[in-house]
Amino acid sequence: MSISRYCIDRPIFAAVVSIVITIAGAVAMINLPIAQYPEITPVTVSVSAAYPGASADVVSNSVAAPMEQQINGADHMMYMESASSSSGNTSITVYFDIGTSPELAQVDVQNRVNLALPTLPDSVQRQGVSVQKRSGSFMMVVAIYSPDNRYDDQYIANYANLYVLDALKRIPGAGQTSILGAPDLAMRIWLKPDRMAQLGITAGDVQRAVANQNQQFAVGSIGQSPTGRAVEQSFTVTTAGRMTEPAEFDSIILRTASEGGAIVRLKDVGHAELGQRDYSVRSTLNGKPTTVLVVYQQPGANALEVAGAVTKALVEMKKSFPAGIDYNIAMDTTQFTRASIDTVVHTFFEALVLVVLVVFLFLQSIRATLIPIIAVPISIIGAAIGMTALGFSINMLTLFGMVLAIGIVVDDAIVVIESVEHNMSKFGLSPKEAAKKSMDEVGGALIAIVLVLCAVFVPVAFIPGITGQLYKQFAITIAISVVISGIVALTLSPALAALLLKPGQHQKKGFFKWFENGFARMTEGYTRAVQLVIKRSMIALLLFAGMIAISVQLLRTIPSSFLPAEDQGYILGAVIMPDAASIDRTANVSAHVTDFFTKNPASQAVVVVDGYSLLDGQVKSNASVFFVGLKPFGERYSSDNIKTQNAQAVITEAFKAFSTVREGIILPINPPSIPGLGTTGGLELYIQSKGDGSLAHTSEVIADYVAKASQRP
Repeated sequence: MSISRYCIDRPIFAAVVSIVITIAGAVAMINLPIAQYPEITPVTVSVSAAYPGASADVVSNSVAAPMEQQINGADHMMYMESASSSSGNTSITVYFDIGTSPELAQVDVQNRVNLALPTLPDSVQRQGVSVQKRSGSFMMVVAIYSPDNRYDDQYIANYANLYVLDALKRIPGAGQTSILGAPDLAMRIWLKPDRMAQLGITAGDVQRAVANQNQQFAVGSIGQSPTGRAVEQSFTVTTAGRMTEPAEFDSIILRTASEGGAIVRLKDVGHAELGQRDYSVRSTLNGKPTTVLVVYQQPGANALEVAGAVTKALVEMKKSFPAGIDYNIAMDTTQFTRASIDTVVHTFFEALVLVVLVVFLFLQSIRATLIPIIAVPISIIGAAIGMTALGFSINMLTLFGMVLAIGIVVDDAIVVIESVEHNMSKFGLSPKEAAKKSMDEVGGALIAIVLVLCAVFVPVAFIPGITGQLYKQFAITIAISVVISGIVALTLSPALAALLLKPGQHQKKGFFKWFENGFARMTEGYTRAVQLVIKRSMIALLLFAGMIAISVQLLRTIPSSFLPAEDQGYILGAVIMPDAASIDRTANVSAHVTDFFTKNPASQAVVVVDGYSLLDGQVKSNASVFFVGLKPFGERYSSDNIKTQNAQAVITEAFKAFSTVREGIILPINPPSIPGLGTTGGLELYIQSKGDGSLAHTSEVIADYVAKASQRP
């Protein structure tokens, strides 16, 4: 091969090519985003709106339905789902094809929602409709609380909303951080129905009076041009502005004397007080009142960098927290990502060391071993160039691909070394001439090796669906490493062989001679066994058929799943109460959750949010969600604790403890192996009624499905 001869005569050129690949790969690797898995979940856009005072049915028909009609048919949309609750809130989640630009999807949905706005109720239009692209799963859960109970939940919520939330939203990649619940303060007006009836005043009269008198009025300016003569000063006259104190609201005039009778003020039919805008959600951390902030990972953001920046920001903000206010990162999903990547990185270096040892054992020369030691890292690091160009990330699959690539790319360098040593030993050539002759002989074979391996791995990139997306980065990473390995084998490896190898290195002595003799005897034994099998072909075929039958039986009996459930360092859970159960009843049941997990040795923090449903993301008085942050893996996975403190063991114990609770259902859940792929780690099922839409017909559909499902194995 001419390129190989050129590099053998000019080894500096070959070295420069490899150095450029290594530097470019290292720079690309530093800038690659880091995630647990590639983005294989569908792109989602969330639309949320509120219709205060409306029931779930009214919200669904008057708010969700008009927006769904306009959103339906958006470019690359797969399907959408909506959920409405009796709190007046509704949310629509629109799912788009994998690979759709989140920004373009959001713009398309926003434009379609704007078309539906004129048909929505006035109160919904005044509050606005939120359209956001967001991940379907939580990345971090942060609790702001008062350790010594110095402040009530209203003060904590207001402080977190004003000072903590805004700071976290400014962090790149954490712009979708939100508070579970409604932490905003509001002036709450309490009315006396009997007194209003006596005076002939309705709630609508009170609402109009507050809206008309609680405004910023523009008075004008004094000394503003044009004037009849020169003036010395000009200034703007301002009024007191909007009301801020309860006493000011109490003085609002509802009816004047000219409208009949005496002046009626708000304090005559009720009173005003400062409080939270909404009390439908209550949160606790280990039983103490708290405000829960949820950090969502934005698409394309580096999860580890975002989590690190959030942690750093909280540490800095804590310095200015009032005495008696503290924070707790109750759940951080990146801990599992970090631990997983660290384990794979350790495996990477272990595989590299094993490859070097095996190569040294068979080549039996430090000089010869140096060549694959140099060539393998170039191929692995250089793969980051292609990963960056294709929009990949550093994740579990690409790292596994690199681990597997170590054992593949080393073969190219070994082929070159073995060929050069063979030519030096058999023909007595100098290392340089032997390298040239070897590349003439094996250069085509090296190219063929690269093409064959690419033919094996590249087609994986064209597998459709989530499975294809899952293994695409794994296979393409290996293919890129193989291609770069072929380039190194044609350029740097022969140049190094010509410089490093010396005649006479093929002679075996001592341990290596004993190893060669033993390996030769083992090879002879294997050859005799093969000859025996060839002579007894029928027995060999029967054994082969038996192995196939055993394999088929094992495939049928071994449980199967898309991905195995893993201990991710935290547990999710839901509390489900009967319909119309009050938030007080729900809180009494969720207290069992706090009591159990605070006593469990594997638990580190327990956050319970009463009034929020994990299953559909709606505010409901008969539902709760809880997050349990487990202790670090190093503490729980010691020899004494691993069987009792892993996530599955904790969930099993929790099920036993919660099975005695009769007032409601408590479901501890292991999170899905791939964040965003469902709410839980198990089956997520939706039953759609295509009949008349009545409750009776829907109940019949569900009962029929349950009856059929119970008959299946």
